[in-house]
Amino acid sequence: QVQLVESGGGLVQPGGSLRLSCAASGFTVDEYSIAWFRQVPGKEREGVSCISSVDGSTYYADSVKGRFTISRDNAKNTVYLQMNSLKREDTAVYFCAADRGRMWSTSWFHGVNYANWGQGTPVTVSS
Repeated sequence: QVQLVESGGGLVQPGGSLRLSCAASGFTVDEYSIAWFRQVPGKEREGVSCISSVDGSTYYADSVKGRFTISRDNAKNTVYLQMNSLKREDTAVYFCAADRGRMWSTSWFHGVNYANWGQGTPVTVSS
């Protein structure tokens, strides 16, 4: 049974950093594409970043490029999202999602392409 558990969210001041974790069970993270999405109440879910299966290609939303880094630790079966230089507009609930399929630059940010989702972890950027 595929399961994803996010952690690491919290309250941080603008300019600060957080590292989100997505612990996987029921599969190995290097065989799946893993992505981070975020959602603010009343707004559409937004793809933040993805690390694809097969070749480990990484993708980022323009709004987070240069500030966020996605990585995976195969030994811990966990995917991370390092978030630096956080802005108020990064405030959201962050979800990780997984799918066996390979993701591409044109597909990674579509939530319908992921069969498995975690429960989310909230991130609040505020002074």
